Amino acid sequence: MSILTVEHVSHGFGARKILEDASFRLLKGEHIGLVGANGEGKTTFLNIITGKLMPDEGNISWCKRITTGYLDQYSTLTPGKTIREVLREAFQYLFDLEQEMMELYDKMGDCPPEEMDAMMEDVGEIQETLEHNGFYIIDSKIEEYANGLGLGEIGLDRDVTELSGGQRAKVLLTKLLLQNPMILILDEPTNFLDENHIAWLKNFLKNYKNAFILVSHDIPFLNDVVNVIYHVENAVLTRYTGNYEQFKEMYELKKRQLEQAYEKQQKEIAHLEDFIARNKARVATTNMAKSRQKKLDKMELIELAKEKIKPSFSFRTARTPGRCVITAENLVIGYDSPLTKPLNFILERNQKVAVKGVNGLGKTTLLKTLLGIQPAISGKVELDQFVEVGYFEQEVPDSSKTALDIIWEEYPSMTNAEVRAALARCGLTTEHITSQMKVLSGGENAKVRLCSLMLKECNLLVLDEPTNHLDVDAKEELKKAIREFKGTVLLVSHEPEFYQDVATEIWNVEDWTTKIV
Repeated sequence: MSILTVEHVSHGFGARKILEDASFRLLKGEHIGLVGANGEGKTTFLNIITGKLMPDEGNISWCKRITTGYLDQYSTLTPGKTIREVLREAFQYLFDLEQEMMELYDKMGDCPPEEMDAMMEDVGEIQETLEHNGFYIIDSKIEEYANGLGLGEIGLDRDVTELSGGQRAKVLLTKLLLQNPMILILDEPTNFLDENHIAWLKNFLKNYKNAFILVSHDIPFLNDVVNVIYHVENAVLTRYTGNYEQFKEMYELKKRQLEQAYEKQQKEIAHLEDFIARNKARVATTNMAKSRQKKLDKMELIELAKEKIKPSFSFRTARTPGRCVITAENLVIGYDSPLTKPLNFILERNQKVAVKGVNGLGKTTLLKTLLGIQPAISGKVELDQFVEVGYFEQEVPDSSKTALDIIWEEYPSMTNAEVRAALARCGLTTEHITSQMKVLSGGENAKVRLCSLMLKECNLLVLDEPTNHLDVDAKEELKKAIREFKGTVLLVSHEPEFYQDVATEIWNVEDWTTKIV
C-alpha cells in the first residue's frame, strides 16, 4: 500500500531547477534513504512533501489518517521549558485524553442514570487507549530514549534555553522518536550525535516497524538502516532497491551503459552526417541522403548528465612555529562548573589530533579555551608566538549576506573573479555564490566557510565537526586536504571512518571528564 505518492513534481528557485518531473512513492514499512550531493534539493523535496513548500507543478497525496514526524536541519524549541517538559509534549494527545476522562468522572457525580452508562463506556474506551499506548509508563520510556541519545547526562530538568545547538537537536530528535509516527522524516539526524548514540539510533531505525525517509551523508549508518534509495541528481529523482552500496553498484553500471550507448550513437550520427554531406548534391544518391537525413531527424538523442563540480580543498601553510604549538598546564575547562580534571598536555608541531567523546563533555569548550575564546576555570594555556590559527566553528548564525559578500569582506584585496574562482573550487555554482547564506543548504554553507579557511595562511587548523552536512565527495576531499596539510591539526569529529586514517593521536574527553559517563 502506498502511504505517500508524489507525481510529476517540478520546482525551482529563479532560473535554478531543483526538481523536474519527479515521481516518488513510499510503501508501508519502507526504509528510504534520500541521497545526492549538497544543494541537489533533498531538503527542498522534504519541505514539499511535508507541505512547508508548494511545488511549481505536480501532485502530492498522502493516505488518510497518517501521522508524520519531521526533523529538519532548522527545527527550533520553545524557550522556558525543561527537556523533560518538551519530551512529555510527545504524548500530549494522551494527556488530553486523560483530562477528558477526569472531566467525565467529575460529571458522573450528578448526572441522570441514563447518561451514566454512556459516560462509563467513554471512560472505558479512553482507559483502554491510554493503557494500549503505554500512558502509565511514559516517564520510563522518556528516560530510556533520553539515555539512548545522550540527554541523560545533560539532565532532563535543564532549561532548553541553556542548551547548545547540538543538544537542542538531540531533544528534538528524542521527542520525534517518542511520538512514534507512521512516517518518520529525518534530515541528517546524526550530525550532533556521538558514536554511542549513533549506534543506539541505528538499532532503533533497523527495528522501526513504520516507514521512514532519511537524509544522511553518514554512509555506514545509511547502509545499515535503509532498504530503498532515492537518488536526486540534476533535478531528476531515481528509485533504487537495496542499501547504499547496492545503489552505488547499480548507479555506476547504469552510468557506464549510458556512456556506451552515447558513444555508439555519436558514431552513428557522425557516419550518417558524413554520408549525407557526400551524397546530397549528387542526383543518383540524393534520395538515399534524404532517407539518412530523416533517420537522423527522428533519432532520440542520448544526453549525458552534466558532471557535478567536485570540490577541491587545500590549506595554505604559514611560517613554521616552535615545537610546542599549545601547552596546557593544570587546565580546567567549563562554564559555571568544571567539565574536566586538571589537564596537562603539549600539542606538538605537525601532530594531527582527533578529539572524540560523548556530547556535552566539553569538546567544543576545549577548543574555545585553547584558542582564548572561552576563559578557563583554572590553569593556563600557552600558544607558540608564531602560531597562526585557522578555526572552523561548528555553529554559526544565519546571515543575509551572500557567499560572495562573506569572502570579499574577509579578503577585500581579492578581485570579484578571484573570489568566485575560490568559491567554485569548493564545489559551489554561480547560483550558490550569489545566494544569501541563510538559504543555502547546510553543506553549501560549510563549503563557504571552508573556502574562507583555505584562503588564510595558518599552521594550526582547529576544526569543530567539519563534516556535518558535507556530502560524500566533499568529505573525501576534506580528508585528503587535512592529510596533506603541512601543519598541526586539532579535529573534533564523531565519525571514526573520517578521522582514523588522518589522526596521529586520539584524545578522548571521556578520560578527562568530571561527569559520570
